[in-house]
Amino acid sequence: MKVSWNIFKMDLKNISKNWVAAILIGGLVFLPSLYAWLNIYAAWDPYARTDQLPVAVVNEDKGALVRDEQIDVGDELIKTLQDNKDMDWTFATKKEAMDGVEYGDYFAAIFIPEDFSSKLGTVISGKPQKAEIEYYVNEKLNSIAPKITEKGASVIVEKVSSRFISTVNGVVLEMFNDLGIEIEKDLPDIKKFEAYVFDIQKQLPSIHQTLEGIVGDANSAQKIIKKAQKMMPEVQQTTSEGLQTINDTISQLTVAQKRLESASPRIKADLEKVSTITKETNAFLKKVQQTELDFTEWNRVKKELDERVTGSIGKLEGLEQDLTNVKELVEQLNQADSGELESSSSSQPIDAALEKAGNLKDQIQELQNNARTIDVLVQGEEERMKNSINDLQQIAENTSIQADSFLEEYVNTIEPFVREEITQALKTLRNAKGQLLEVQKTIPEVERILVSTDGDLNEGKQQVQKALNEYPYVYDKVNQLANRIESIQAETDINEIIELLQNDPQAERSFFEEPIILNENKLFPIKNYGTGMTPFYTVLSIWVGCLLLISLLSTDIHREGQFTSRQIYVGRLFTFGLIGLLQTLIVTIGDILLLGVTVKEPLLFILFGMLISMVFMSIVYTLVSVFGDVGKALAIVMLVLQIAGSGGTYPVMLLPEFFQWINPILPFTHAIDLMREAVGGIVWARATKDLIILVSIGIFMITFGVLFKKKVNKATNRLLAKSRETDLFH
Repeated sequence: MKVSWNIFKMDLKNISKNWVAAILIGGLVFLPSLYAWLNIYAAWDPYARTDQLPVAVVNEDKGALVRDEQIDVGDELIKTLQDNKDMDWTFATKKEAMDGVEYGDYFAAIFIPEDFSSKLGTVISGKPQKAEIEYYVNEKLNSIAPKITEKGASVIVEKVSSRFISTVNGVVLEMFNDLGIEIEKDLPDIKKFEAYVFDIQKQLPSIHQTLEGIVGDANSAQKIIKKAQKMMPEVQQTTSEGLQTINDTISQLTVAQKRLESASPRIKADLEKVSTITKETNAFLKKVQQTELDFTEWNRVKKELDERVTGSIGKLEGLEQDLTNVKELVEQLNQADSGELESSSSSQPIDAALEKAGNLKDQIQELQNNARTIDVLVQGEEERMKNSINDLQQIAENTSIQADSFLEEYVNTIEPFVREEITQALKTLRNAKGQLLEVQKTIPEVERILVSTDGDLNEGKQQVQKALNEYPYVYDKVNQLANRIESIQAETDINEIIELLQNDPQAERSFFEEPIILNENKLFPIKNYGTGMTPFYTVLSIWVGCLLLISLLSTDIHREGQFTSRQIYVGRLFTFGLIGLLQTLIVTIGDILLLGVTVKEPLLFILFGMLISMVFMSIVYTLVSVFGDVGKALAIVMLVLQIAGSGGTYPVMLLPEFFQWINPILPFTHAIDLMREAVGGIVWARATKDLIILVSIGIFMITFGVLFKKKVNKATNRLLAKSRETDLFH
């Protein structure tokens, strides 16, 4: 080991004394860093500059008329893209777009066809059609650009689809909301309908009985109508007879009215005569009272008084006859008008007049009788005769008063009453005549109505009979409906349905436009793509640095016999390892300070890099030191395999099966994982596993070099000497 250490110090001394060697070694130290830094910087954030990718957009949409409303989805999309900075959108004609894609001026072209809006509008029809967007891409220009532009086209489709879905669902949800409000308004009616159905279900037996009763009543009504139709001729005859009777009665009343008119003056004259006679008699008796009469004179007075009284009695008897005639007339009027009961009531004033006429006649007769008997008293005493004359005068005075009263009552009460009775009777009869005439005119219409009613009743009876025949079907359906309502009530609450239908259309529209929100939670956040690629390019630069060293520096010492193979291997390993560590320090520190890569554990990032450098150097150095030029080829082959199979750029699950198989045994796999842990955040279970595997590989390679360098070099030296004979290899 001491000799090996001396070889290491000798190499450092030689480098420090030879400025050319120092410059070359310095270049080898910095060169791998440039490889890592340039690649990391180039891949720092390529997707942030997609706005520089030219993509042509062609809008040929002609719009459409949907439910009397003009829509132009293509135009709305163009307006949206004008404010979108995801790509360099260029709006062109179809020819310009296709020529641009073909010649490479545009990476892709998106075409919105002329029927774009019209096809979207078919969603309200019975046969909706899907709208299409044409996408053209020139994939030969770049392998990544088509994927980016394809993502842009997909975003356009997603935006249009989400906007369209939100709009359509918004309209539908507004309809649902209105429907929910209407159902809520109609909920009392719905409840009433449910109650109505259940009530009908309960009433079905009574309905059946009612229908049967209607049929029976219809039959009875038809019999009555038939009977009425048969009675119509009799009604016609009775009406005609009634009219004849009324006409006869009116004639009779007219005659009676004339009789009254003729009798009325005579009755008044008789009453006035009686009144006059009674007054004269009273005056005469008063005069007699004041005169001294002898027998002869008294006979003359008595005779004159008797003549006066006899005349009054005659007039009263004529009056009684006239009043009797009037009574009979009134009774005839009332019998023709209203019947026997009212007739007796209406003749009461005439009866009272007759009674008064009789009383008056009785008083006058009493006066006459007293006057005739007074001669007997004259033969007796003179005083008694005077008393008798006084009595006669008092009777005469009372009779005069009653006669005046009777005359006044007749003029003011009896005659107006009789006239009113006649007038009322004539009016009643004329009204009755008018009504009978109207009835007579109506009889033909009644006959027509009876015929029509008979037909309608027959038709109605048939309909009711039909309903009665359909009753079993109706009974079954009503019960089914009632059972269905009960089932629905048991399964669903209509208030829940109303609550479901009622919504906030704007909120629901927003939901359907973006039904799922992706909440991204980064456990180990990586700031950008460059940071994510830093582990891969840093590890790659370390390996490349190892390849540069073994390409320019010799792994052997050309002083034969001075050092053993093992001493040379270990001594030069120290030299190569030191230069590798310097390379790694520069590249890792430069990643953090120069490029500004965000590293979660910067110290561990540097230390892990130094460990990886030692392991990589042990691998590459051992291969070249032991196998010579063959080892160089093996190191390059390992580089190629590790770039493809380590999962540094693509997930290992996406690689072919061969690379998935060799992935766990590749040093790159564990070196990149270890550096990723330092960049994103340490999970020590993973980091420890990677450390163990890397350290194990390094120990194995150094042990292999120490043990097998001398033996393998003998074989490789012969091969090397043979290859140099061609002057092609150094």
